[in-house]
Amino acid sequence: MDEAAGGLAGWLAADDPAPWVVETSGSTGAPKRVLLSRAAVLASVRASARRLGATGQWLLALPAAYVAGLQVVCRSLVAGHEPVLLDDHVSFAAATAAMADGDRFVSLVPTQLHRLLDTDAPSLRTFHTVLLGGGPIDPALRRRAADAGVHVVATYGSAETAGGCVYDGYALDGVAIAIDADGRIRIAGPTLFEGYDGDPGLTAEVLVDGWFRTADAGRLDDDGRLQVLGRLDDVVVSGGVNVPAPAVATRLRAHPDVAEVEVLGVPDEEWGHRLVAFVVGPLSLDAARAWVAEVHPRSWAPRQLVTLDAIPLLANGKPDRLALRDAAAEERP
Repeated sequence: MDEAAGGLAGWLAADDPAPWVVETSGSTGAPKRVLLSRAAVLASVRASARRLGATGQWLLALPAAYVAGLQVVCRSLVAGHEPVLLDDHVSFAAATAAMADGDRFVSLVPTQLHRLLDTDAPSLRTFHTVLLGGGPIDPALRRRAADAGVHVVATYGSAETAGGCVYDGYALDGVAIAIDADGRIRIAGPTLFEGYDGDPGLTAEVLVDGWFRTADAGRLDDDGRLQVLGRLDDVVVSGGVNVPAPAVATRLRAHPDVAEVEVLGVPDEEWGHRLVAFVVGPLSLDAARAWVAEVHPRSWAPRQLVTLDAIPLLANGKPDRLALRDAAAEERP
């Protein structure tokens, strides 16, 4: 185990430990320091195991400093196994081969799954479950995984909810979900955080009457299944039109010339915000606009396209939105 994982083992075994501090990704601004009680983390560990119907060893493919990695370590330790660490010096296949017999698990972000399906699908097939979170999940990626014989469960949650608390759209046992009038997702239950370290004002804004007010928009189907529509600030107002950036990104990911894509709004003097597509692949702006306009209003088409060798990622595997916005400014038309 790495240093952070070793520290978590001591924290789980300690008498009445102080909250564990987890930083948010900082993908849209300054990271926040989230205080998680041991009770909240263990509530998440147990609810996850009940939903998956099995426990076992976990492969740590995400930084333990973030909540997804923290949960991987804790789930493995509670199941009686040290997690196996994947790092730059160990291939995914070698790390998988080093795991114990029995049910095995791993948490990945979509970019990791996309790349591993190309390079190491046989190893992925040996896992009982691949938890997939950290951002929007393209349905085509889920289909690719299923076709490859890889069992994927999509998760939704955050550091403030001790990690994923909604699996394939349904809340884990004990977790409650509600949708505010403005479409904001609210979450309650035993996995909620204690507050933000050193920021009682922000804590009071988001922890209200036992509910965590997320920054995400969503809706609940008639059967209680949650559909996450994206961050509230992912709805880009461009030229007076509300454009849901995640929907545009999903459409562009279906283009045969696109390997990876992110879509964001950036400030623009003429449009208020202009929609920018960040694309890995040989796609032109005109082709991108025509592709989007085939299924969506023409006003949803991106007004700028930035071609990249790879989408810049934070340490936890999420897209680095600040770096993307900087790239858009550098190539401003």
